[in-house]
Amino acid sequence: MVRSGLRTSRLNMTMENVLVHKHLLIRAEVKKPLQNRNRTIKFLRRMIKAINMKAMYGPTASYCKMPGNRGVTAFAIIETSHIAMHIWDEPNPALVQLDVYTCAPMEPKQVLPFLDEMDPVKVDYKFLDRETEFKDLLV
Repeated sequence: MVRSGLRTSRLNMTMENVLVHKHLLIRAEVKKPLQNRNRTIKFLRRMIKAINMKAMYGPTASYCKMPGNRGVTAFAIIETSHIAMHIWDEPNPALVQLDVYTCAPMEPKQVLPFLDEMDPVKVDYKFLDRETEFKDLLV
């Protein structure tokens, strides 16, 4: 019984250290949007690896052909939460909305360079700590 209690205590300590609730929201205007399903999946795979996460499902992507909403939508369930990305390629410049939520440590500087391959002209982002409230983090 004591051994079980120690094990539970160690598990709780580990979970407390892991659960940091970081949320990165990015809005970017780009000249070279991803427009191909396979290329978008590869893009997210590289990002997941770069931020030291593990994919549990996906990434997967689909291309929407509806006028006014045309573009790629992609997501992945990662071990610590999710990544979702929407790219509207009709506007010029194209619009990218990227959402990375994790319960593990992460910094925007790990994600933002990925936008470079889409040739951004404007990038805005919010980095939040959602542990107990929506707290803006200084970056």
